[in-house]
Amino acid sequence: MARPKPWEVDDKLWAVIEPLLPKVERRSRHPGRKRHPDRLVFQGILFVLHTGIAWEHLPQEIGFGSGMTCWRRLAEWTEAGVWPRLHEALLAKLRGANALDFSRAAVDGSHIRALRGAKTGRSPVDRGRTGSKHHLITDATGIPLAVTLTGGNRNDITQMIPLLQAVPPVRGKRGRPRRRPDVVLGDRGYNHDKYRRLVWDLGVKPLIARRGTEHGSGLGTQRWVVECAFAHLHWFRRLRIRWEIRDDIHEAFLTLGCALICWRRLRTARGL
Repeated sequence: MARPKPWEVDDKLWAVIEPLLPKVERRSRHPGRKRHPDRLVFQGILFVLHTGIAWEHLPQEIGFGSGMTCWRRLAEWTEAGVWPRLHEALLAKLRGANALDFSRAAVDGSHIRALRGAKTGRSPVDRGRTGSKHHLITDATGIPLAVTLTGGNRNDITQMIPLLQAVPPVRGKRGRPRRRPDVVLGDRGYNHDKYRRLVWDLGVKPLIARRGTEHGSGLGTQRWVVECAFAHLHWFRRLRIRWEIRDDIHEAFLTLGCALICWRRLRTARGL
């Protein structure tokens, strides 16, 4: 049996996604061309996310519709808020399966090349070329909890509080939803007493390496999960270089990538 392609959506995943998509009623008068099936268009979006191919080069013979159709549907679903709700739904399923660990979280940032558009800046690690930056927070096992996008010239520490605030209320168990980790881990780039106090104000304990301390202080044995999560996130070729001028479209790909990582972890936790 042939191994399924990564952009092929199985019935279990589609059962999670389909209820989140906005319903579009076809006009009774002058209906025009029939709307391409959402499931096929979603697979076309995944094809672009996985391969990094340009929208106009999306192969017609695979049946996912034209690249412009897929782009328009992505923009439509992004405006409807589909991707954050998908990510939140999968986090809830992970928590219900006891696969989410809020005992600690890890934060980090990663530079990528960007051509132009909002949320770009001169990257200090890429000879001043235009770039953007992905900022990620994960649970203790490396499951993405939230992600943000900034210009390549933004300091990591400016995103610690936005990342903590971006973690959605995760349901999946009886009682109040969980939103804050007990502890947040950060490298020397997050070393600032002002932000330590702000993290404490959110009810989270900051464990941040101080500048001047030697490497191998111990935090790396727990922080490596966020670096591993970045490796999984940038395995999607569309996220290695930012080609989108619109920042909301790139953020849509980012959140969708996080959701797909959550789906893989959920399948592993359930032994599927």
